[in-house]
Amino acid sequence: MNGLINWFILVGFGLFSGSLAGLLGIGGGTVLVPMIVTLGYLPAKAVATSSLVIFITSLSGSIQNYRMGNLSWRRVISLGFPSLLTAQVGAFFVPKIPPNILLFSFGILLLVNIFLAGLRKRLIRRKINTKQSSVNPWFARIFTGSAAGLLAGLFGVGGGVIMVPLQMLLLAENIKKAIQTSLGVIVLTSISACIGHAYQGNVLWVEGLILGVGGLLGAQISTRFLPKLPNKVIGWCFNILLVTLAVYTFWEALKI
Repeated sequence: MNGLINWFILVGFGLFSGSLAGLLGIGGGTVLVPMIVTLGYLPAKAVATSSLVIFITSLSGSIQNYRMGNLSWRRVISLGFPSLLTAQVGAFFVPKIPPNILLFSFGILLLVNIFLAGLRKRLIRRKINTKQSSVNPWFARIFTGSAAGLLAGLFGVGGGVIMVPLQMLLLAENIKKAIQTSLGVIVLTSISACIGHAYQGNVLWVEGLILGVGGLLGAQISTRFLPKLPNKVIGWCFNILLVTLAVYTFWEALKI
């Protein structure tokens, strides 16, 4: 009976995370890691399983972008190659980090998300174009992809939270192109991180698949409501949720 209840909880968590991803633009790992921890799993297993869920959801979105002709494989590969390597580095160090330190660091990442969301809005208002970027494009791609991969391996997030603003800032990409490319790169970062975590036996395969299916359904539902909500409401919900999750994560870190 308890097993069946856990399955329903996992489906609910997947629906919730997918809904938030579609409604607020929050990557699945941002909410999935704290959720999995609430079920009694160690932070390392939560991070590892989150990478599996993100692979499922990002692959679905990238296939859709490819069908619509909105995915540039050249951009994805140039950013994705360094991310494959750094995702392995992050996954390697996760079991070696004390659980409370890992959770505390994740809480800090949640708060950094708020700053990065604000940065993205400022970049959009500046209407950055290719003529305004003076950074060497190869260096920019290596740096952006490496940072995304490291975050994916360490924290079970896709890496899009840092990839999108960095692409806009360093590569002068427009917001839509940055998001589409980011989603494609996340397929690579998440599968690389997942392989690294699986090698160490930390991935919860059944739980991850249930969460992934729930996330796909939740994203489909929430995206239908997104156009009806004012941007200001979405922004406030985004910030409140991240602060709440950060406080909860800090509290869990203190309890360990």
